[in-house]
Amino acid sequence: MLKKLFQSFRSPLRKPQQHVRTTPEVLSSSQHSLQRNQFSRYAVSIVERLQNAGYQAYLVGGCVRDMMLGITPKDFDVATSATPEQVRAEFRNARIIGRRFKLVHIHFGREIIEVATFRANHPQDDEDEDSNQSSRNESGRILRDNVYGTLEEDAQRRDFTINALYYDPVTERVLDFANGVHDIRNRLIRLIGDPQQRYKEDPVRMLRAVRFAAKLDFGIEKHSATPIRPLAPMLRDIPAARLFEEVLKLFLNGYAEPTFEMLVDLELFEPLFPASSKALEYTPTYTHTLISEALANTDLRVKQNKPVTPAFLFAALLWPALPARVLRLQERGMPPIPAMQEAAHELITEQCQRIAIPKRFTMPIREIWDMQERLPRRSGKRADLLLDNPRFRAGYDFLLLRETAGEETDGLGEWWTEYQDANESGRRDMIRDLGSKSETGQGPRKRRRSGGGKRKRAGADASE
Repeated sequence: MLKKLFQSFRSPLRKPQQHVRTTPEVLSSSQHSLQRNQFSRYAVSIVERLQNAGYQAYLVGGCVRDMMLGITPKDFDVATSATPEQVRAEFRNARIIGRRFKLVHIHFGREIIEVATFRANHPQDDEDEDSNQSSRNESGRILRDNVYGTLEEDAQRRDFTINALYYDPVTERVLDFANGVHDIRNRLIRLIGDPQQRYKEDPVRMLRAVRFAAKLDFGIEKHSATPIRPLAPMLRDIPAARLFEEVLKLFLNGYAEPTFEMLVDLELFEPLFPASSKALEYTPTYTHTLISEALANTDLRVKQNKPVTPAFLFAALLWPALPARVLRLQERGMPPIPAMQEAAHELITEQCQRIAIPKRFTMPIREIWDMQERLPRRSGKRADLLLDNPRFRAGYDFLLLRETAGEETDGLGEWWTEYQDANESGRRDMIRDLGSKSETGQGPRKRRRSGGGKRKRAGADASE
């Protein structure tokens, strides 16, 4: 995966300053493998109905691209010359959504087909710009995008060549405006137009480039990759709520581990997770191992169709930045558990300035972290009370993750594994075997010892 990414930073197969053709390359049914019965019947029926009403309409973007690659699409999108209001007039089950970018959602039970009106380029002269339809900020980022246009203009406005493919299920033709089929065959992510300008229009396109490269196992074409590092700080200006949705797409699509590697390499991780990025500098081996292991486990669960909670994911992504903060508070005299709670509050509050993690996830994150201070405290009835805690399983899994990353816990994970499997008598024996050890304070002392040692070892690894 990463080898393919780095190999892709080569001289492009074509000149980088490509232009979208006003007349597309038209592939007939004999020149491609797509068949209309492969696509959602609801999406096909929408295209047919809009065409019968006198509008242009096509299946577009990811569903066409994925079908060409033999991947089953998750969504089916339609592009049309009809305005959102005209689309809504044609379908009783349609609803207009969005302000920055108006779309129509047409509901068929649980399936939703997204219909977008062809977009045009924004006016270059500020005096010609209607703030109700089109607006940019000083850096060139598009704030409002409701300038409607032609099919040809819509193709030019799309982000990547592989997404500028239009399929007409009526005639079974594919319209290719930007050599997208060529790039699919060569497994390349390539921006349409000038990459620097396109990233400035919407910095999230840098994240999309990484997401598609990881998902499709494509390389990012050299001229599309080059501006990413210098422009990465622009992500700090993206609304935190939007970045939350983008991060979920990055890490919950089954390709989180290679996505993380690309984000770090292209310097996109720091604008998203500043505290964790610093941890990567100070404790590179531990931080990288823990996050990579968590993401690999997430990918496995996604591939096995098992549920994945964003709370555990964010807990792992942020954890490497937490122990040093806890230690600082403890050194000021704060008890271990309050120190953990205070440090967690501080870290999550800072992180939410970048990525707006909803409270329904921040609360479980804190509980998972809090459990790391409680799990070493097993004397008396504490072990059974912890076992009955609804967050025990997540906290236990997180403990095993920390151990996998190299944290020394004196066999705490193995102890809890055995305790869960033991019968009542066996559990009582395990508690008695703890002997005369003072459990109170044991966890924090280990945390300071292993945390400091890990930082030292990580630093040594980095210097070697």
